[in-house]
Order: sequence, then C-alpha cells, then structure tokens
Amino acid sequence: MTQDWLEIHRGDAPLVVSFPHTGTDIPPELAEGFVSTWLARKDADWWIEQLYAFVAALGATMVRTRISRSVIDVNRDPSGASLYPGQATTELCPTTTFDGRPLYRASPPDDAEIARRRVNWFDPYHAALNEQLDRLRSMHGTVVLYDAHSILSRVSRLFDGELPQFNIGTNGGVTCDPALASAVSDICAASGRSYVLDGRFRGGWTTRHYGRPERGVHAIQIELAIRGYMDEPELVAEDNWPPDHDPARAAAITPILTDIIKACIAFTDQKAR
Repeated sequence: MTQDWLEIHRGDAPLVVSFPHTGTDIPPELAEGFVSTWLARKDADWWIEQLYAFVAALGATMVRTRISRSVIDVNRDPSGASLYPGQATTELCPTTTFDGRPLYRASPPDDAEIARRRVNWFDPYHAALNEQLDRLRSMHGTVVLYDAHSILSRVSRLFDGELPQFNIGTNGGVTCDPALASAVSDICAASGRSYVLDGRFRGGWTTRHYGRPERGVHAIQIELAIRGYMDEPELVAEDNWPPDHDPARAAAITPILTDIIKACIAFTDQKAR
C-alpha cells in the first residue's frame, strides 16, 4: 500500500521492518531553504530499502517514509531530548549534517514549523508503525520491530575511527529479550565481520519507544557500516555521492542479513511455544 510519501507493505509474519532514513523527498516549498538539496540528502541511509527488499518474501511488514530525514527525522524523540546526551547528534528537524555543515541558508525551522512538520510526517509515520505492530501482535502475541539503518564507516564528528560492520542496538538490553540480541550477535560473529552490541549506536527513538518486551514487542536496531554493501569514497562529495545501488556489490552481505531476519522470526516462534 502506498500513501503519497508513506509506504506500507503488509505481511503476516510477526516482524515489522522500519525504514526511517531512506527517504530523499524534499517538499518543493522547503527546498529553497536548504543550502543545497544534495546536502539535505547526503546523510540518507542509501539503498537500505533495496538491500532489505528480500524481507517481503519472508512475510515481513515494511513501513517506510520517503521524506528526507533533513526535513524531519522520524527516529528522534519528538520532545527534542537528545538520544545521546553529551555526544554529537542531529535534531528532530536537523540543522546540520552529520559532519557539522549547516543545512539552512538562513534561519532553521522555528517551533511552529517543527510542529507543522511533525503533524504532517512524524505523527502519521508512527501511527502506521503502531497500527502494524498492533495488528501483528493480535495475530501472534509476540512481534519483532527491526529498525534498519546504515551510515558511513567514518564520521569523525560522531565517532572515532572506523565503525564496526554490524552495530546492534537494544538500549543496553532494555528493548528486547536477551535471547534475540544473542541470536543476532551470534550470526554477526559467525560472519567473520566486525560487530558490536550496544556500542556507539544503542538504538534510536523508534527502538527505545516501541521496545516493550513485557508487552510482546521486541525492538532491535541494526546500523550497518555502508562499506558492507556499497563503495565509500575517501572524501564524499557531490560528484561521487551516492554511488548507484549495485546488487552484485551487496550480494556478499545479503545472506547475513537474511539469516538475521530469519532469526528474528524464529525468535517469535520460540516465544509462542
């Protein structure tokens, strides 16, 4: 099902995959306010929705916004509270890129404009997530919310050095059963690629807000270092970013992600027994 900027694919497996940062749409009335539309799209989770396209065949439900995170970030606390106090991050309506460059030519959005964007895009996105989680929980009792992300391997303003390939977020074990985190961690470890559980990225607002194991909703975030499925230039610039999606380049990581998604579904089966 497609509703303009909001994409919803309904499946019957006990799994919802959310895509809060793959959107690149910038409403025309907002475009002129940005320094450039390229800059406003630069930090998207590029091609993640294509990388995870296989989940539909496994019966997963998918919820995706086409709106750029620079317009409004649906994975931030709507109150404006920082997810990572004391560390660099971006806001509900970001004013800078990840590397600290200003996004707006003049003044950033004021409180009234932020409220308007929230009503237009943030609230409907989360209403859709809520609806699908409730639907599947009524069918299965237990459901997993898998929040799919990616980021450049090196962003010095956000973290030191090179990010592990797989960054698993459960907010310190709060948002899901330890058995689910262990199953995902074991798959990452067996892949031979680097991984971390609750490292720099412990789960965004979506994971933290919906992850309520005691209510049958187990939420987990996977932040992929982009190098796992596409080439990263040494210096990202308008003439080289983003590269086109390359299924052949992504093929090496797809089986690992497939095993992770299957483990999420298997976890709910075990909980139902």
